[in-house]
Amino acid sequence: MARRHVGLPYKELLQMPSSNINNIGTRSLLPTRYFLYFLMTDPAELHTASLVIDTHADTPQRFVDEGWNFTDPLGTGMLNLASAQAGNLAAEFLAIWVEPEAWRGRFVYRTLQLIDATLEQVRKHPGQLRLGLTPADIVQAHKDKIFCILMGIEGGHSIEADLGLLRLYHQLGIRYMTLTWTNTNEWADSSGDLDDPTITHHDGLTVFGRSVIREMNRLGMMVDVSHVSDKTFWDVLQTTHAPIIASHSSARSLTDTPRNLTDEQLRAVATNNGVVMVNFYPSFIDENWRTAWNATKADREPLYKAAAAPYIDRGEPVPYGSALAVDRKFYAERLAAHMPLAPLSALIDHFDHIAKVAGIDHVGIGSDFDGFAILPAGISSAADLPKITAALVERGYTPEQLKKLLGGNLLRVFADVQAEAAKE
Repeated sequence: MARRHVGLPYKELLQMPSSNINNIGTRSLLPTRYFLYFLMTDPAELHTASLVIDTHADTPQRFVDEGWNFTDPLGTGMLNLASAQAGNLAAEFLAIWVEPEAWRGRFVYRTLQLIDATLEQVRKHPGQLRLGLTPADIVQAHKDKIFCILMGIEGGHSIEADLGLLRLYHQLGIRYMTLTWTNTNEWADSSGDLDDPTITHHDGLTVFGRSVIREMNRLGMMVDVSHVSDKTFWDVLQTTHAPIIASHSSARSLTDTPRNLTDEQLRAVATNNGVVMVNFYPSFIDENWRTAWNATKADREPLYKAAAAPYIDRGEPVPYGSALAVDRKFYAERLAAHMPLAPLSALIDHFDHIAKVAGIDHVGIGSDFDGFAILPAGISSAADLPKITAALVERGYTPEQLKKLLGGNLLRVFADVQAEAAKE
């Protein structure tokens, strides 16, 4: 039998006080009709009625390298307009990511190229896409049934140690910056190369790095600690006077990679009133998958080199999609028969863990769509986001809690960061 409403409008339930929602299983606190309605809420309806925000997708690489449009068929990607609409995704922060080896010496050029390509998508599709610069822009676009595109820089090397460039990127629409990628830059240590003795490290943030944080606070640009080293993380919290985000990280106590946050860090983000956005990458959410996939690295390396060779021979930067294509083919031909995909339950475990450790006000979605090749079981694109809501409902999450997780928490942090800037 289909689940139906039982005498209570959905919006009325969402507007109920938290104290009532959190105790909804106790009949003495609520009229019977509220209790029955909660039990019979359809997860699909709940998801459709929510404002859903994802804080990280690497899709702009496709705009430039493939000449692909966001309104085109999905192809080999994970996110386009059709899949976003099918998954009720209202807004996406697109990552402006510059591969540090391929673009060494031309970081600013590539950064501007990706920003321009993203802005061109909005210009070419004005009835379908809208640029977002504020939380209010996201809400209004959602009301107008237009997909909201926002931008975040992934990797502080894009500013080339120049606060003027940081300010310029903000003027062009950048609303967060991930302080490092997997590479340590001139002013902040990354978690990705701490074991490399050839890299100069700084024991966290440099003096200039702290000035970057303060300038981001002044601008109202969210500070993103995904990818940074543990010491950089703590230096950021000592420096910022605005909430921070981890735009695409998961829980280290469940999957032991330095890209994830420890429980101590999760609690610190909560104290800061920030938010941790859960990454969907299988190696960050499932320990068994991470171990098995890492064991194939030696077999994959020569395939990456072979795929990159034609570009190198022509003196061209190697597009990121080259490595993704290798990974997809390698998994399909050599691993799929005996190495199952990471289970959807592993992804849900990370949402659940962060919600329990940091609190429901400090968790959200940071998929990392188009930043890797292979998604967890049951997720093939943004169209499958409702499955996450359904799984969390099965674990007992209430409509009010899910409203926060799916987008409300990010909206709150975004607003708080801009409010702090307005005080300057």
